[in-house]
Amino acid sequence: MVGQDTLHLADVNPEYEQLLQAMGGKAPDLGAFPDVYTLRTFIVEAKKNMTATIGKPEGVEEEDIQVPMRDGAEITVRVYSPEKPPSGGSPLIVMFHGGGFVLGGLENEELNCRLFCERLGFVALNVDYRLAPEHVFPTPVNDCWHALKWAAAHASELNADPSKGFVVGGISAGGNMAAVCGHLARDEKLSPPLTGLFLSIPALLPKEAVPEKYKSKYLSLEQNKNAAILSEKAIDLFMSNYKPDPASPLWVPFLWPTGHAHLPPTFFQICGQDPLRDEGLLFEEILREECGVKTKLDVYPGLPHSFWTLFPGMEVSRRCVEDTVRGVGWLLEQVKGR
Repeated sequence: MVGQDTLHLADVNPEYEQLLQAMGGKAPDLGAFPDVYTLRTFIVEAKKNMTATIGKPEGVEEEDIQVPMRDGAEITVRVYSPEKPPSGGSPLIVMFHGGGFVLGGLENEELNCRLFCERLGFVALNVDYRLAPEHVFPTPVNDCWHALKWAAAHASELNADPSKGFVVGGISAGGNMAAVCGHLARDEKLSPPLTGLFLSIPALLPKEAVPEKYKSKYLSLEQNKNAAILSEKAIDLFMSNYKPDPASPLWVPFLWPTGHAHLPPTFFQICGQDPLRDEGLLFEEILREECGVKTKLDVYPGLPHSFWTLFPGMEVSRRCVEDTVRGVGWLLEQVKGR
């Protein structure tokens, strides 16, 4: 049950507490940066540190492709392919990076995409959607949807076989857009159909849109408003640049007009000290209990939003990276079990 029973998930993780003490008791808060441009530089360096700490999986080929959008622009999609594809064909995964709709790029999901190729045989697409404030809502989410449709239409050219698995996934803001795309794919009958969703620390339900019946369970935003990395101040910074339409389901997939039934199996990752914790837990509960959707839920108690990115040296961060591969592997198992 989400609500009072999950408040304990914010109790600090011992390994993270030791790291905080070594850092003088204060972890970075993305809301403390003066603007998104300064923050972008910080995030690029953090990603370089993560790759250097964890390493770059080998046995993977990569190629950048320019994909046309409906407004005439082109975005870059980096395609990762296994040097030795599975004998039965490669499944396909499309990934949307995090960064509050204003940060990040192809470097964000390089590690995951390479691991999905090396360990699971995927052809992985890393989408460099356009960012706010240069491109406000709904441009980023529209880019993601059109990239997903492009992937479906060009799977054979990518040497992928979606019948082996066709997953869309995202981290944080990317998780928001992956959830949106999952609903659009169902409603618009994307062909071939998606077989799985990967929603990591997703933004799904902003506070101003919370229905009355869920307000007693929507506690993490207040509990974790001063948390490290993603504070309430950081959320406000991102939203003031993204400028979403509060009435649009392209911003609030939790309240999708046609509901959530018949979504594909969904893998969630949730952090205990994350302001977004309870909206993710609520959504997982609704999918599983009310909609009959198969779910897998990994929770990281006492850890802040996207902890593995800024603190890759922690053992729990390394475990999270491995859990990610296992979770996406679980999505493939659901295809085989149909």
